[in-house]
Amino acid sequence: MRLELKGITKRFGTFTANDSIDLLVESGSVHALLGENGAGKSTLMNVLFGLYDADEGEILLDGEPANFVGPGDAMAAGIGMVHQHFMLVHPFTVAENVMLGHEDVRGPAKLLDLEAARAKVKEISDRFNFDVDPDAVIEDLPVGAQQRVEIIKALSRDAQVLILDEPTAVLTPQETDELLGIVKDLRDAGTAVVLITHKLREVKAVADTITVIRRGKVVGTAEPTASQEELASLMVGRDVSMTVDKEDATPGDVVLEVRDLAVVDEAGIARLNSVSFDVHRGEILAIAGVQGNGQTELTEALLGLEKATAGRAVLDGEIITGRSIKDVLMAGLGFVPEDRTEHGIVADMTIANNLILDLHDQPPYAKGVALQPGVIADEARKHVEAFDVRTTGIGQTAGSLSGGNQQKVVLARELSRPLKLLIASNPTRGLDVGSIEFVHKRIIAERDSGAGVIIVSSELDEVVALADRIAVMYHGDIVGIVPPDTDRDTLGLMMAGAHEEEAA
Repeated sequence: MRLELKGITKRFGTFTANDSIDLLVESGSVHALLGENGAGKSTLMNVLFGLYDADEGEILLDGEPANFVGPGDAMAAGIGMVHQHFMLVHPFTVAENVMLGHEDVRGPAKLLDLEAARAKVKEISDRFNFDVDPDAVIEDLPVGAQQRVEIIKALSRDAQVLILDEPTAVLTPQETDELLGIVKDLRDAGTAVVLITHKLREVKAVADTITVIRRGKVVGTAEPTASQEELASLMVGRDVSMTVDKEDATPGDVVLEVRDLAVVDEAGIARLNSVSFDVHRGEILAIAGVQGNGQTELTEALLGLEKATAGRAVLDGEIITGRSIKDVLMAGLGFVPEDRTEHGIVADMTIANNLILDLHDQPPYAKGVALQPGVIADEARKHVEAFDVRTTGIGQTAGSLSGGNQQKVVLARELSRPLKLLIASNPTRGLDVGSIEFVHKRIIAERDSGAGVIIVSSELDEVVALADRIAVMYHGDIVGIVPPDTDRDTLGLMMAGAHEEEAA
């Protein structure tokens, strides 16, 4: 199928998200769409998928105009989409989610054929090594597994055009390689693939054509032979460093002491098994591992979001396990959660109010029980400018921002107060290269100011670049703590469960 977008314009009030965009995607090709957060990439694909109506322009399929009233029309026309933000029904099982919209029925009574859906999920899961249980309930799955369900949904349909919106954001390096192999196989089978990603290495690995969007307009095209620096510069409109520039750490005394910390979930399953480690002032401890091996439970147990069933954590001499989240934050812990929409922002509140969630009852933002709107607004404008949050104003709701700009709001809030320890789970997920460079600098500055830092990242490149030490987790245990120059093969073996001595 030959897909052509001509003059697509999409406005939200006075804001133009897409400005006369032209795009041509040929059958049997991978077309990468690059751009900063808020550049309009996802909006453009949502227009193509029938989620938004274009204000101007047209969509052509094999030269014929197409008008999609909704996603059902797009899917019927042979277009599939894997969304950056999960489109799953949380109380439903994996199989039920996959069959939604194209339900199989059996018998005269036309009952839903869940067995067929289960078989389809299992076949795809086995074929691509996704390790997804068809009967698992979505709300019980970690973020990485939910992403794999989204991919299975798309692969279960015979799409001639497949849109992948940041599909590897929560995948391990091995899973990413497998997905890129799938993309190549789809291309070779004649499928047109539109790949939205900020990961330049992936673009160079699979793209046939690259289109760059900046502030709602197409600013250029490039070949995959272009260097990462050239692509990054085209994306953000300036030169961008692709390496993390940092001095060697000068660790101080222990700021966080974790001893025998354990978490058992409501079903009685151990998620964290007597984990012990220290974090020093002035160092970054990066936690690597396949998504779902206890990283989430560890960070949430430290904050108090998850109840520790055994062990303790001591922050600067003060026990923080068993205390309220507010107490832990006030003790000097900053927290960037894994899921920004669930735990990082209040979607219906303004950007200004989201920026003071930790400190809304503290001076200068409050006098007694009364908030100080003028102070809150002034500080919000400073943070929005400092963190380059793309917004129509500080009164805009946080939920209406793009995913990357929501992440910037969370980072601005947590990094704009004095901290003893910063915990950041996937702090650059969904961010463009310019924003990643900025966030990395801020994290390193936090380390250099004397704070301890824990980074949990599904990006092995990020782990290696930022870490002063790397702790590898597997099935709720830390299998080893190694230096950042440890080779990737050893790290990969440890992520698969080998202890440090075995991997070496």
